[in-house]
Amino acid sequence: MKFENDKTIGQFVADDYRTASVFKSFGIDFCCKGNRTISEVCNKKDIPEEELQKALQKTLEQDKSPHSNFVHWSLDLLADYIEKKHHRYVRSKIPELSAYLDKLCKVHGKNHPELFEIKELFYASSGELLSHMNKEEKILFPVIRTLAEADAGSTSNIQRPPFGTVKNPIYMMMHEHENEGERFRKIASLTNEYTPPADACTTYRVAFALLKDFEEDLHLHIHLENNILFPKAVELENELTYA
Repeated sequence: MKFENDKTIGQFVADDYRTASVFKSFGIDFCCKGNRTISEVCNKKDIPEEELQKALQKTLEQDKSPHSNFVHWSLDLLADYIEKKHHRYVRSKIPELSAYLDKLCKVHGKNHPELFEIKELFYASSGELLSHMNKEEKILFPVIRTLAEADAGSTSNIQRPPFGTVKNPIYMMMHEHENEGERFRKIASLTNEYTPPADACTTYRVAFALLKDFEEDLHLHIHLENNILFPKAVELENELTYA
C-alpha cells in the first residue's frame, strides 16, 4: 500500500479512526498536531518511516469492525454529537475527578508530591475546558449549523457572523486545544502514563484510570473538531455566499 506524501496524520485518523491507536503507540499526537505528514513527524521524532507505514498498512488491511465514520457526517449532526457525547462527558467527569484528586493529595501527597501538580494541572484544564465548550456552544456551533442548513437548502440569505468568518473562532478553539493537549501531556508524564505506584490504594488506581479515560475522550473530542468539523466548516463557508 502506497501512502500519499501530503496526507496528514489527522486525515489518516479522519478516514479511519483505527489508525489512531497506531499513532498513539508511536507517541504521535494525532489530534492537536494532526496537521503533519508522516515524513514530517518521523523526521521530528526520529521514527523509522518504513516502520510506521508498515504498522499503518497492517491496521488498514484488517477487516473493519463496525465504527463511526465521522468524516461522512453532516456538520450539524457532528456538532450535535460532540455536544451530547463529549461536552456532557467532560462536565460530568470534572467534579468526580476533582474529588478523587483532592482526596489523593490529602492522603498520599506527602509520599507522592507530584499529585499536587497533577491536581493543579487538572483544575486549570477543567476551568479552561468549561469556558471553551461554552464558547463553542454559544458562538461557533450555531454558525456551523447555519452553514449546514444553507448547504442543505433549508435556509437562505445567511448573515455574515459578527466575527467575520468562521475561521476566526476556529483558530481560537484550535489554539485552546493545543493548550489542553500540552497540559495532559504533562499529566501523563507525571503519572508515568497513568501507572499507579506500588503503594497505590484502590482510590489511587481508580483516579488514574479515570484520568486516562478523560484524556482519551479529550483526544477523540479534539480530533473530531480539528481534523473533521473545523476543516469542513471552513470549506463549506468558502462555497457559500453571505447576504
